[in-house]
Amino acid sequence: MAADVLWYIIPKEGPYPWEPEGRRPADLGYLQRLAGAVDSLGFDGALLATDQYDVWPLGSALAAVTSPRFQPLLAVHPGLTSPVTLAKQALTFQHLFGPRLLFNVVNGQTEPLRRYGLPLEHDERYELSAEYWGIVKRLTAGEVFDHKGKFYDLKDAGSDFRDLPPLQEGGVPLWFGGSSPAGIEVAAQQVDVYLTWGEPVEQLAEKLTRVRERAAVHGRTLRFGLRLHLIVRDTEDEAWAAADRLLDVTSPETYARQLGVHQENDGEGWRRQFRQHGGRVPARARELETSPNLWPGMGLFRPGPGTAVVGSTKQVVERLKEFEALGVDTFILSGNPLLEEAYRVAETILPALR
Repeated sequence: MAADVLWYIIPKEGPYPWEPEGRRPADLGYLQRLAGAVDSLGFDGALLATDQYDVWPLGSALAAVTSPRFQPLLAVHPGLTSPVTLAKQALTFQHLFGPRLLFNVVNGQTEPLRRYGLPLEHDERYELSAEYWGIVKRLTAGEVFDHKGKFYDLKDAGSDFRDLPPLQEGGVPLWFGGSSPAGIEVAAQQVDVYLTWGEPVEQLAEKLTRVRERAAVHGRTLRFGLRLHLIVRDTEDEAWAAADRLLDVTSPETYARQLGVHQENDGEGWRRQFRQHGGRVPARARELETSPNLWPGMGLFRPGPGTAVVGSTKQVVERLKEFEALGVDTFILSGNPLLEEAYRVAETILPALR
């Protein structure tokens, strides 16, 4: 039984939202309707990614119209906000909406983060992340303390919000993905749920073994989560036809832009994904099938997780069960359009994960 199954909510919505003609308007009312549907369909929450909207106002707007069981997983770049400020925001959120907040730790890439005034190279980003989240966890657990580290020098941190006692024991849970040695080390020391993008079972098993071993060195055990896009239909042929259509409706400009991103991306997870499709745009989607029903083609269209599971309901369930057998107990799923596919996945896939 999966411990958590979350959906995905961003304002870029539609059947193929990476193209203007494939995108639909997603205003506040629409996003709240989407969150309400995800909540009522039985998902445990939703990942709110670092897209065009800041996650705090979006998360607050969605928490206001969902039940206490709906967990907003807010994607946060360490270093862009003071850890003390972030902790106060988190505790405020808890007192307004209940103890259901989750943080998705996003370390990003060097070049994009320079635009925010964070000029750190790959391994430095992970050094910052380890210090930053250590502070946030202590503050959201209710501690008041002094701290002097490489990046932060704090005096009496947490004393300004003593009247906001924590409602989540141990602090806000951290969900995190990182495939480099530096990323895995941060996960081993700090996080609660280690997230990864979809990969062939053998590759994923090897990575999860490394994470377990490093966590054991620190006397810790982690839960494991998987971020996947689903293209699920009644039959296998229908599913692959839907993937073919995504190739057909994507413009040459989008392909060029997305493949060009690879040149400036220093994330190991991204490189692992890129190697699965090699920057090749196939004539038919199935030419890129790396293992049964696993398709890295989403990475040709958009940033972020580029792996989809493509197939019939039975096949998709079989693939997810294979991942569960590796120790994955949490899934963050998506499909386009987000609204309609939430219903499809809730009716076809979710019962098998319960």
